[in-house]
Amino acid sequence: MQRRCRYRRAARSEHDLTPLLFPFIHFSTTMTDHPSLDLATFAAQLRFDTIPPDVVERTVNLYVDWLGSALAGKGARPVETIAAFARRAAPGHGVGAGGVAEVLIDRTRTTPYFAAMVNGAASHFAEQDDVHNGSVFHPATVVFPVALALAQARGASGRDFITAAVAGYETGIRVGEFLGRSHYKVFHTTGTAGTVAAAATAGRLLGLSPQQMLDAFGSAGTQASGLWEFLRDAADSKQLHTGMAAANGLMAAELAADGFRGATRILEGAQGMAAGMSSDADPARLVDRLGERWATAETSFKYHASCRHSHPAADALLAVMGRERLGASDIARVTAHVHQAALDVLGAVVVPRTVHQAKFNMGTVLGLVALHGYAGVNEFEGGFDAAPVAAFRDKVEMAYDDEVERAYPARWIGKVTVTTHDGRRYAGRVDEPKGDPGNTLA
Repeated sequence: MQRRCRYRRAARSEHDLTPLLFPFIHFSTTMTDHPSLDLATFAAQLRFDTIPPDVVERTVNLYVDWLGSALAGKGARPVETIAAFARRAAPGHGVGAGGVAEVLIDRTRTTPYFAAMVNGAASHFAEQDDVHNGSVFHPATVVFPVALALAQARGASGRDFITAAVAGYETGIRVGEFLGRSHYKVFHTTGTAGTVAAAATAGRLLGLSPQQMLDAFGSAGTQASGLWEFLRDAADSKQLHTGMAAANGLMAAELAADGFRGATRILEGAQGMAAGMSSDADPARLVDRLGERWATAETSFKYHASCRHSHPAADALLAVMGRERLGASDIARVTAHVHQAALDVLGAVVVPRTVHQAKFNMGTVLGLVALHGYAGVNEFEGGFDAAPVAAFRDKVEMAYDDEVERAYPARWIGKVTVTTHDGRRYAGRVDEPKGDPGNTLA
């Protein structure tokens, strides 16, 4: 039976120093006595027959989408490097060697831990894996590697697979929302919240009790990591974030199944994730309408193979060019009006040196869109640094926009101002990027 969450402020001891030590954490009036336990209980006790049919269908579509992203990672140097490490480190890796879980990029089999690691890394390279707007979190790349690996290892049913995936999505999205915008400024939420999401996925497939799931959350949260600094150096860390989030979340659940204890308030505790990683955390978000609001169904597909922060402006530029019948050669300047997080993430890359780094450069994305009508995998790999793309890149600037900032992250509004060589100025706007639930790809 699902544990009912109590939406009231938790009583505090007169000796509780949390508000004094961590005054920057926002303790909402709707928080529960123990939100980590409430969320863990939900994940542990989730049943397939309680998941609405439209959420089940969405989960299947998200899985198929993830498979494409995972296969697209084949041949990418960072992914192949992690795969080579797994081959050296895992016992019995390789076809016919006794492995139980499949590595998608080469169809070999290995342990669930290493399969989750490699598939998690592979599915985050093309930058076309799904995203949840409000949490700024990519759930598929940490949830499905774990669900697939353990389902194969345990011979789980399709219903169990879907239930575990939904448990992971609902958990990770709420943890991302809980950690807030301040967290994302420095931390890659998919690496941090994703570790807990992976633990929830694994824990549900392993049949953990609520207390065991809470232990798994504790062990996952203490390993949660991922910093944005890699963008400035064109480093390979982003694939490490997702690979390790998937693998470590799986490990946390396996350990909990064997009696390993984890911190019971790893999310909201005085020395937990919020205390160390956020200045605007709201524990009430951890239990937001559990069993009523299905955040899995809010998850967006990505149309362009680039950082999601570039998509609203890309779609707005395409709208202007189509409406005014402009070609790339007609355009003298483009101003992308963006939220602060876009400036923080995309502003770190001025002249991209690699295909992956180019996916985090607004000018390159808009250049590919203007010249090809789309910024897909082939467009990036075929010429992200081609002269026409580089020339258009230098015409693009980003500017902070208050309306876009206020709407974010619940809504990702795209606004551009396009100036032509003959002095005409056009404004473009999209309220939902292509791939959002309200602007589907089909």
